[in-house]
Amino acid sequence: MRILLVLAAVAVASAIVIKEDTTVLIGKDNMVTMDIKKKEMCILKLVNHILQPTMYEDIREVAREWVLEENMDKYLRTDVVKKFIDTFKMGMLPRGEVFVHNNELHIEQAVKVFKVLYFAKDFDVFIRTACWLRERINGGMFVYALTACVFHRTDCRGITLPAPYEIYPYFFVDSHIMNKAFMMKMTKAATDPIMLDYYGIKVTDKNLVVIDWRKGVRRTMTEDDRISYFTEDIDLNTYMYYLHMSYPFWMTDDTYTVNKERRGEILSYATMQLLARHRLERLTHKMCDIKSMMWNEPLKTGYWPKIRLHTGDEMPVRSNNMIVVTKDNLKWKRLFDDVERKLRDGILTGKIERRDGTIISLKKTEDIENLARLVLGGMGLVGDDAKFMHMTHLMKKLMSYNGYNFDKYTYIPTAIDMYTTCLRDPVFWRLMKRVTDTFLLFKKMLPKYTRDDFDFPGVKVDRLTTDKLETFMDDYDMDITKGIYLDEVEMKKKESDIIMVARMRRLNHHPFKVTVDVTSEKTVDAVVRIFIGPKYDCVGRLMSVNDKRLDMVEIDTFLYKLETGKNTIVRNSLEMHGVIEQRPWTRRIVDNMVDTVGMISKTVDVESWWFKTRIGFPHRLLLPLGRRGGMPLQMFVIITPVKTNLVLPYVDMTIMKERRTCRWSVCFDTMPLGFPFDRRIDMTHFFTRNMKFTDVMVYRKDLGLSNKVKDVDMSDMVMKKDDLTYLDTDMLVRWSYKDVMMMSKDDMMRM
Repeated sequence: MRILLVLAAVAVASAIVIKEDTTVLIGKDNMVTMDIKKKEMCILKLVNHILQPTMYEDIREVAREWVLEENMDKYLRTDVVKKFIDTFKMGMLPRGEVFVHNNELHIEQAVKVFKVLYFAKDFDVFIRTACWLRERINGGMFVYALTACVFHRTDCRGITLPAPYEIYPYFFVDSHIMNKAFMMKMTKAATDPIMLDYYGIKVTDKNLVVIDWRKGVRRTMTEDDRISYFTEDIDLNTYMYYLHMSYPFWMTDDTYTVNKERRGEILSYATMQLLARHRLERLTHKMCDIKSMMWNEPLKTGYWPKIRLHTGDEMPVRSNNMIVVTKDNLKWKRLFDDVERKLRDGILTGKIERRDGTIISLKKTEDIENLARLVLGGMGLVGDDAKFMHMTHLMKKLMSYNGYNFDKYTYIPTAIDMYTTCLRDPVFWRLMKRVTDTFLLFKKMLPKYTRDDFDFPGVKVDRLTTDKLETFMDDYDMDITKGIYLDEVEMKKKESDIIMVARMRRLNHHPFKVTVDVTSEKTVDAVVRIFIGPKYDCVGRLMSVNDKRLDMVEIDTFLYKLETGKNTIVRNSLEMHGVIEQRPWTRRIVDNMVDTVGMISKTVDVESWWFKTRIGFPHRLLLPLGRRGGMPLQMFVIITPVKTNLVLPYVDMTIMKERRTCRWSVCFDTMPLGFPFDRRIDMTHFFTRNMKFTDVMVYRKDLGLSNKVKDVDMSDMVMKKDDLTYLDTDMLVRWSYKDVMMMSKDDMMRM
């Protein structure tokens, strides 16, 4: 059966190719009135094999014929076109270099590219401009600007972009995977069984190459590598990248509608929620919380990215016990201290005065928006053009190994320089912890919630229950074909002769349901918030509400109309607000009815995918790994009335609904994100009838018992004794009866 599924998948994958004779021809059809799927096909062709010149003649033809200077009247703002042309003539990031998200020069140019695309009058001008850019500017910069435009242009709503790990897989897979892929490309998928077994590669008769990510020696540097399966998860890093794309720190122009959203608060709360989720994963392995970044002591935590860029350069390795502040970056340390001190003084005094004399208020609840934009970017301390003078960027500069090369084209990024890789580095979580300390100081200055804030008169939560929570590690095949160069024959055919797939293991869990029984004395609209968090700390002590309030992960928030009498609210984890199932392969996007990974397919709802693929949190990662005997956690639910009485003059809920940026409760409720755990709680009046805690257990299932494992390679794996990753008790290691009997008691406990 498995063989049939694999062959079927290969046959489908081989058949689905983005060809000119089966898709819309750019420049030939009416691109203003075309439907959303044809628009989507145009975008797919533009980002296909971005490392090479385009293979499509229609794109090349449009790029040759379109002249920016002769079409100024086709843009809403001619000044941005003129500025771009001046920059382009002076010289931009060369096409072969790496585009870096944290490089000020790179971003400055990328923003100019974005503006030219964003201010195109209609979709026809937008696509023609994109074709012109595709053939002339750096590929990474082009994808960055194009992605931001697809996120923010109204005529692009409904377009599903390929996952960033398919467009540019180098940032998401270990270097040995790409090396093996190039080896198989050079040897035309040679089938020497000894070589294939040695490298953990399988080749089907349809030239589908499956490279096993797990084969080989797994190198570790610190105990943080125990949770690398979480921090290096491709969907989690995609989530971080798409958060940035939804709310770029450089998007400060009032022309952009993003300024009318709760953008800063969303980003700040997303940062705190990522930290809370990170703490749950550490708690699974009985690891205590991380500490805020300290500059005056050696950084004990090193990191080995194991990422090789398309240029052949390796992402720098940071050794353990590194001295952070040196004579080379002392000026950035002083600037960071000045910015942080100004922010904290502003929180304590309730205001920050800008150089032009205007006052930024930091007194009221809603002023978290101002603070978040100051900390994370979007509101300059010196002026609106000072987009890089914010805490996050300055801390990244301090950690960079490119002290003499910040504003050059030949910049080799570290892991924290890229939004697609920053979560992989353990030190980035410490940087985020320091950032959130600023938000916590602001929250500490606000008054505590009263009983009226918590209470919902006439509403009582009778019971909170859930299905068995069970996690496992399953297999996933990631398409890395776009990272392999096509030869001349393949360019003419517009497809690769070999489909390259990296088989990885990732955290997953069985879908579960949460049931809330509620009694209401009247029919009323309500907001339901569901959290999951720890019960005990890393050393086994029972945690109070205030101890764990920052560790509570908000897994679902939704509107619900309570009827008079008994109500039973049932929420399936797959339907929880703001979560996304597996992103489809690009090959599946092309043919919306076919699942190319060999599973039973279902029709993809275009509107649903459009919303979820932008800022949806991976459903797989709602729960921490857990333990085989069960990991004790607590689930919490609170039901409150819909509140829209807070004054948010800069917020337009209509715009947020139209753009579908409705993370958590931002589109239907004005209560602060994180309520009721965002402020310290006075326990004398916290517990009310409209909330309830319940104990839950998260169980980890053995790999061998998972029903989603596809053709697992059970060959002997190479293992180092000091390996600290989750694979130290993995089913992939062949255990004999003798091995088990010779285990120490500690080894048995770790299993």
